[in-house]
Amino acid sequence: MRDFYGTTLQGPLMLGTAQYPSPEILARAFRASGAGVATVSLRRESGAGNDFWALIRELGVPVLPNTAGCYTAREAITTAHMAREVFDTDWIKLEVIGHADTLQPDPFGLLDAARELCAEGFKVFPYTTEDLVLGEKLVEAGCRVLMPWGAPIGSGLGLNNPFGLRTMRAHFPDIPLVVDAGIGLPSHAAAALELGYDAVLLNTAVARAGDPVAMAEAFGLAVRAGALAHAADPMEPRDMAAPSTPLIGKAWL
Repeated sequence: MRDFYGTTLQGPLMLGTAQYPSPEILARAFRASGAGVATVSLRRESGAGNDFWALIRELGVPVLPNTAGCYTAREAITTAHMAREVFDTDWIKLEVIGHADTLQPDPFGLLDAARELCAEGFKVFPYTTEDLVLGEKLVEAGCRVLMPWGAPIGSGLGLNNPFGLRTMRAHFPDIPLVVDAGIGLPSHAAAALELGYDAVLLNTAVARAGDPVAMAEAFGLAVRAGALAHAADPMEPRDMAAPSTPLIGKAWL
């Protein structure tokens, strides 16, 4: 697994901490998932108090604060500054939303915010699209991770553009890539890892499941399976059938 700003994660799953039925279920689900990162919204932490922050620390994994809900570069930058103080980390998942219905990122605001935060020493994890030009600009700005969406946030649609995601993986062979948003099933997560992505980030698919703990475990198994499959160099698809049993030695009557 690639390093994320010099940190090797214990697993290729980044799991959000919102919307769970209770703090106990959150903790159980997180441990069942084997996730290597906990993502946290500054606004959620501000409303939940010290008990929530203590629970997150007890998970024993790196914390990735995010700027969820920010619609301008300046709002995201201010939120990032506050998050660094609250969570004592220079990691930040940078979200600058450009469309209220799809929650698609604003590429212009995202790039402006990334440039400023990278210059200030933040380790920026930008929530972006699979656009290669924007990806190059973000890397030039100082981002050492890219996080393209799979589908709109919270939609559960999976990988809407496998071709675009595959192309992005090929275009940035040395940059850690994370599919962020839209993952709804463990099979979606496995597919992302099979494409060569280094991790997936999700929240709603686990937190809103009928049994969040069981679903978290399922996602943990799925990302492991996807990573193993990619490392095993899977066969290429074929247009024609190919017999798995050789014809040599077959009795002809």
